[in-house]
Amino acid sequence: MARWGLVVVLAYALVALLTPLLVQAGMLPDPNAGLENPIYAGPSLAHWCGTDRLGRDVCSRTLAGSGVALQVVLLALVVALTIGVPLGMVSGYLGGPIDRLLVLLMDTLYTLPVLLLSVVLAFLLGRGLPNAAAALCVVYVPQYFRVVRNQTAQVKAELYVEAARSLGAGPLWILRHYLLRNVITSVPVLLTLNAADAVLVLGGLGFLGLGLPESIPEWGGDLQQALTAVPTGIWWTALYPGLAMFLLVLGLSFLGEGLESWLSGEAT
Repeated sequence: MARWGLVVVLAYALVALLTPLLVQAGMLPDPNAGLENPIYAGPSLAHWCGTDRLGRDVCSRTLAGSGVALQVVLLALVVALTIGVPLGMVSGYLGGPIDRLLVLLMDTLYTLPVLLLSVVLAFLLGRGLPNAAAALCVVYVPQYFRVVRNQTAQVKAELYVEAARSLGAGPLWILRHYLLRNVITSVPVLLTLNAADAVLVLGGLGFLGLGLPESIPEWGGDLQQALTAVPTGIWWTALYPGLAMFLLVLGLSFLGEGLESWLSGEAT
């Protein structure tokens, strides 16, 4: 599963890198150009995936949307890691009032539905790539915090940590040299699973009109625009963005499940 998931994710990354180059070289039409094209044209040699209601090439927009999705998800998860992992380590190691305060804050965020919290934050921040990443970031910080905090609280009682503390090592030294490498092992699995979930949440925000501006190709926004055309038999405007989102989520899920099985086997 991990191999298949890695192949799918690498294929999407390659598409994300090559699509802007192919558009600049004229081998792919501009995702936002459609005035000279017929609207709702079916798949043909000129437009392999047809055109949408504005005459834009569906294939080009679907390929360009992979790069946008990967950028937003990667930015959101990197920021969530940067915030959640250190807070979890500090909370689990120090304990006391700081731990109780952080746990209360993170548990409050964690109990809120993911999509609802993302919608509220996206509505407050406005549409845009950094804003969408920020709305997703806040959702996943509590998950990294909870995992890292629980593991830190277990690892800090180990003998080598007690020995380092008795030799005069400070909290920052212990956190950086002893605890980080022991509590970070489960983060890659959570990262890939959160990435799959973030793709769906980003698509949901775009479908609700709260994701990215219309000038940026995005699968959820394209699906929302295709909603009115599907009952009339115009299927291509919804099929290809939906299929692209499904395959990316499936690949990330396979990668996460495969990593979890591999790490579980290594642990046993």
